[in-house]
Amino acid sequence: MSEISESIQAKCLAFGDRIIKLNDYLLKDAANKKPTYKIVKGQKVYEKAVPVYLQSVSALCNQLLRSGTSIGANNAEATNAVSKTDYRAKSFIALKEARESLYWIDLLHRNNYIDDKQYNSIYADCEELVKILVTRCKRINEEIEKK
Repeated sequence: MSEISESIQAKCLAFGDRIIKLNDYLLKDAANKKPTYKIVKGQKVYEKAVPVYLQSVSALCNQLLRSGTSIGANNAEATNAVSKTDYRAKSFIALKEARESLYWIDLLHRNNYIDDKQYNSIYADCEELVKILVTRCKRINEEIEKK
């Protein structure tokens, strides 16, 4: 593996680590919120179903966890590709997963699950990965088109 590939993979792994930690933090935070209840005949009756806020954050976190950790997995596959075409395909999948991660990060922020500081930090990291992968995908396309 080249030095550049190792550097990209290190960034992918670091981003994956952040996504896992964010996922754990958000799910713990949501689970620790007080359960909702309603008053029935003068008594508190707690909802037995999973609270809506926990369902929402859980669904968003799951999507981000899948896409955010998939970037590194697809990048690792690309660096071990059997052909230029395979390398290009895996690189484009990694790029797609990075762009999808930006979307889920946006949704978490828009719905106030992450604050501005968390958003700006993790979004910037993901955006950097997108830029790196776009550059690599363009270069690969140019190399393949020359042949």
